[in-house]
Amino acid sequence: MSVTRLTSTSPQDPTDVVVEFAAVTPAQVAPRVDAARAAQRAWVATPAPARARALHDMASQVEAHADDLTALMVREVGKPVTEARGETARSVAILRYYAQQVLDPDGETLPSSDGRSLLMARRVPHGLAGLITPWNFPAAIPLWKAAPALAYGNAVLLKPAPPGTAVAQLLEEIFQDALPAGLFQVLPGAAETAQAIIEHADVVSFTGSVAAGRSVVLATARRGIPAQCEMGGHNASIVLPDADIDRAAATIADAAMGYAGQKCTATSRVIVVGDRRAFEEALVSAVEALTVGDPARDDVRVGPVIAESAREAVLGAVDAVRRSGGSVLSGGSRLDRAGHFVSPTIVSGIAPDHPVAQTEVFGPLCAMFEVPDVDAAVALANGTPYGLAAAVFTRDLDVALRAADTLDAGLVRVNAATSGVDFYAPFGGEKASSYGPREQGKAARDFYTRSRTITVSPCG
Repeated sequence: MSVTRLTSTSPQDPTDVVVEFAAVTPAQVAPRVDAARAAQRAWVATPAPARARALHDMASQVEAHADDLTALMVREVGKPVTEARGETARSVAILRYYAQQVLDPDGETLPSSDGRSLLMARRVPHGLAGLITPWNFPAAIPLWKAAPALAYGNAVLLKPAPPGTAVAQLLEEIFQDALPAGLFQVLPGAAETAQAIIEHADVVSFTGSVAAGRSVVLATARRGIPAQCEMGGHNASIVLPDADIDRAAATIADAAMGYAGQKCTATSRVIVVGDRRAFEEALVSAVEALTVGDPARDDVRVGPVIAESAREAVLGAVDAVRRSGGSVLSGGSRLDRAGHFVSPTIVSGIAPDHPVAQTEVFGPLCAMFEVPDVDAAVALANGTPYGLAAAVFTRDLDVALRAADTLDAGLVRVNAATSGVDFYAPFGGEKASSYGPREQGKAARDFYTRSRTITVSPCG
């Protein structure tokens, strides 16, 4: 079989090849699996305090290499440096959090039927976790999957998206002294590599597109193994007449356009209850105040999109809006500079069933709508195949709580951005956004382990 060579290039300077690598072929996955399983057998037999120390050591290694990891994120995926620093700090926190989870109770005792035996239900690891991760959070997402997998006694095979390969390889390198050989391995490649990992893994966690996620669901279902798939969103922010307009506009502008809108939790629809003109003016002003440019600069909030195809997707969406009679309130153009830059874009005047109102573009674009009341706003927010995140901006607590009960979203924010995730809380969406159990926080234990019931009866 011929070896496929792939490259990861910098989106702000496409001539900058960050890393060139050979994709791991399906035939090469099997020996990696053997090494991982051998390491896992020793790892699960390692006393819990020693596993906890290993995860703390991983966190210390990230701290020691924080500047290198941050700079590489900026270079490889175009993440604004302030966000990249935050992701590095979050990576440390994730590892420290799961280092402590190692020492949590691993089960419970139950009353026995004979009154003499010891009846236990314990959580035990699946064995080998296959992790398939996107490029947009190249450190945090791999670690919020790998940290609990390792904490609860599994080995990890990580297949990063090609544009985030260099960051994943750096993580593997800096963890070498903290973990046994073979326990945490990065297998770079494309879809064929991911498919081969799925064929060997005992549990699979995926983050990416709906189409790819559905193929993961089918592949894991055929094998009868647990799967967890996070697959994007088309998130709405609802603005009520009593909201603090300036605060809501600034929050939504950053949620929609920060990191060039390349977050599954980014705001892509803004639904204004009542006359939208005042809020429209405030949002346009807030978006146009965001600094676009070199992501290595501290003042930049909007860098490039990841690839030329991503820029074309945004510009194609703008053309579709114009062809349907809609308006471009701000942006909507290619920026005249090196790299895959497109101006932050707000559109309006499209129908709720317009493709831009229904489909995730994954770029710095949001659509604005006007509705007469809260019920219409919730109905519009729910009227897509997705259900990841939603936000409501209001001073009325009753309205906010009612919206939280009726919005089809796994994450509901009140007077806060749709974007952003607390790593110690369950994360996931509804409808096409997610499949399987939640990830992160305490929810991770139930996914990366299975229950085993043990009865110990007296000898005599």
